[in-house]
Amino acid sequence: MRHKAYVPGVALLAALVVGGCSADGGGDANGADSKPGTPTVSPAPPGRYATLPSPCRAVPRTTLNDLLPGAAELPQDQREKVFRGSAAVTYDTDRKVGCSWKADAPNATRSLVIDFERVVSYDPAVSDDDRADTVYEKRKKAAGLSSPTAPAADAAATTGSGDKEEEEEEDKEKGEGGGKATDTASPSPSATSGGGSDDAASDGTPGSGTPGSGSTGSGDPEEALPSRLLDNLGDAAFLQDLPKGADSTAQNHTVSVVFRTSNVVVTVRYAEQPALITQRPDGRELQEKAQALARKLAEKLSE
Repeated sequence: MRHKAYVPGVALLAALVVGGCSADGGGDANGADSKPGTPTVSPAPPGRYATLPSPCRAVPRTTLNDLLPGAAELPQDQREKVFRGSAAVTYDTDRKVGCSWKADAPNATRSLVIDFERVVSYDPAVSDDDRADTVYEKRKKAAGLSSPTAPAADAAATTGSGDKEEEEEEDKEKGEGGGKATDTASPSPSATSGGGSDDAASDGTPGSGTPGSGSTGSGDPEEALPSRLLDNLGDAAFLQDLPKGADSTAQNHTVSVVFRTSNVVVTVRYAEQPALITQRPDGRELQEKAQALARKLAEKLSE
């Protein structure tokens, strides 16, 4: 009788153990997790561009011939040196590259600088494109052309993570010395703010001056050629016009075109310095040629 009472107890205990193991095994097979987990957050998508073009080869020879008219008058070896350009000093060619050219003509000196910056966001919640848009918006604001609403850029700027990265990079660049030739032109009181499109701001007849002639065209160039936003160039673009330097006797005229395409910010800076202080550069011509080059660079990036 004792033996018969003991056997059912052992059988019951074995059944409980087997049942518990079976229940646990079924939970594992179905992928159930007994602990509550945090929701998975997908990282922001990377930018379109992982590399940058060779800057000194980005401008075709025919375009350089047009932008630097004085080069055509130089001996062959000097002309080749001018067209070769001078690469900007940089320590990370995957992130920032640039090139500059300069040529003297009897009437004026023309100079050209281009700059490519590939922006990378190290915050998984902020995409490379949004980070690049923040960089672009800051440059637009420095040019006096900040838009009334820029939700994505403002949101990224207030997170703090992106600004810290940019400040650290700017400090690093300042420590690199004077070899850097790719900074965007600094704002000037003479740059007139405006929110109109390129087409709306360029009404009128272009100046009739030839390259390097110092012709002023018609009207006051500071009023006729305002800084403005541009249409149909990358994802966003603006033009900054600086008719002359801080010295009232200096008649150098600089035009900067800055545009963003995905996670790359491109700057084109084109300038003319007349040989005589009585001459005035044709600002409209400088703007048209700077914009034409910017569009060619945008097409090259899209290849």
